[in-house]
Amino acid sequence: MTNLDTGRAPEKSMTQQILRIDASMRKTGSYSRSLSERLISQLKRQAPSEVKVRDLADGIPLVNEAWIEANFTDITTRTAEQRSVLSHSDALVSEVEGANTLVIGLPIYNFHVPAAFKAWIDQVVRAKRTFRYGDTGPEGLLENKKAYVILSSGGTQLGSDLDFVSDYIHHVLGFVGIKDVTIIDSSGIGRDEEKVISNSHAIIDEI
Repeated sequence: MTNLDTGRAPEKSMTQQILRIDASMRKTGSYSRSLSERLISQLKRQAPSEVKVRDLADGIPLVNEAWIEANFTDITTRTAEQRSVLSHSDALVSEVEGANTLVIGLPIYNFHVPAAFKAWIDQVVRAKRTFRYGDTGPEGLLENKKAYVILSSGGTQLGSDLDFVSDYIHHVLGFVGIKDVTIIDSSGIGRDEEKVISNSHAIIDEI
């Protein structure tokens, strides 16, 4: 079928590339995982989508001295061993680079992000790869991406004096160029589970 005005075939809808990051250590019974599922279903209804899942509960290496030395060695002179040390980080960065939408299911553990999520951040926030220093300061290189962050907690309330996570998320994602960030507040589940989940569902269904 052709477009009568141009004689060309109509363009197909662009496929949305979604990277789903699960930071909950609970494989079952996780509120953030359940809400991530709902959000991705909502996004799929809006456009054809391909979803890549990175489950941090499956393990993620920590940055160590060998990693730091390899990362700060010029790419043209890295040894095979140094390239191997950075291979997992390279894969994680490539996942973010290939996505136009991130869905991050992020519980709050002891007033901050889970250790595995901080490890993911350390693997992804890399000088000359996802950010660089220019004449006016740091510049993020992961631009033109949208991030949805589902923040769930039992008692810590977003916006309270004990909320050390929401500003951190905006800052660290913005640092690498992801400035379009929507936080879905699913905090305080332990106080009123039914109300919090109902409100979260309503927010997701309006996206």
